[in-house]
Amino acid sequence: MTKRAPAPTMADVAARAGVSTMTVSRALKDGASIAPDTRLRIMKAVDDLGYVLDLSAGSLSSKRSGFVAALIPSINNSNFADTARGLTDALAGSGLQLLLAYTDYSMEKEEELIGSMLRRRPEAIVVTGGSHTARARKLLDNSGIPVVETWDLPKRPVRHVVGFSNAEASKALVRYLHGKGYRRIAFIGGTTNRDTRGADRRAGYESAMAELGLNESRVISFGTPPISMKQGGEAVVRLVDEWPEVEAAICVSDLSAFGAVMECNRRKWKVPQRIAIAGFGDFEISSCCHPAITTVGVHCYDIGNRAGDLLLRAIEGERAGAPVARETIITKFEVIARDSA
Repeated sequence: MTKRAPAPTMADVAARAGVSTMTVSRALKDGASIAPDTRLRIMKAVDDLGYVLDLSAGSLSSKRSGFVAALIPSINNSNFADTARGLTDALAGSGLQLLLAYTDYSMEKEEELIGSMLRRRPEAIVVTGGSHTARARKLLDNSGIPVVETWDLPKRPVRHVVGFSNAEASKALVRYLHGKGYRRIAFIGGTTNRDTRGADRRAGYESAMAELGLNESRVISFGTPPISMKQGGEAVVRLVDEWPEVEAAICVSDLSAFGAVMECNRRKWKVPQRIAIAGFGDFEISSCCHPAITTVGVHCYDIGNRAGDLLLRAIEGERAGAPVARETIITKFEVIARDSA
């Protein structure tokens, strides 16, 4: 097992910047008087090392803060709420509390939140997805605590992973629609790669279309992620205007799929006869819609619950001086066939 390097200290920053630890301490305090070039040198050393000021050091002699940090993209998305619930249930009885923050699908905000959380020394940190800014990754690498990435299968994990391949899940949905006889299949997603998991779903769609010999992809990029119900409705109209021959549309999430189905209903376009609609995520709204939406179920609660179990084992390993080896837990997904496709 590769032993993890210790988290960088204030003394490491001082040595790299060529100053005393007292000077580093002053530079990291708001309003402290210090020469601009010295502060710049110190802050560069901080960034290079991925150092995080420990705000808890003076009050927590045990170095046990009693909380776990978790970052999710949105607090009003039922899928991520289920993941947080699974994580909370796994922590029940452990004496650890969950501190939750949301990134609004922004890697820059995620970086800021990681730094803010780590300054308070959580006992572990859970993040959503495997794409981070370079500085955020360095902060996680050097945190000295268990890190669990969820909802993804990153090629270069920071430490532990609990998730699934969004690209493979999207490919499974394309193959399902192909098996139902659809050939002119489109994809509705956002205008940017801000939602990296949504970008992976689009990549999976394009890959599956090519593998099936359906080389004419039809992609509608509409709205800044996460795509809303209203935007899903507007996007399906644009799709039909641009490609009247389209037979089916895969939406990046169930929310945009619901909006697409409702707009089709308003326009008297029968679903799936005129156009089939499929979503992603198995939100409750997809089963209550008329027609009910074909989607991909991704076991959101299970992702959180298994991440919680893993980080508890990892925390115990850290406390015992025997860190848990890198672990990747692949969670299940499946196409849920309903009336919309």
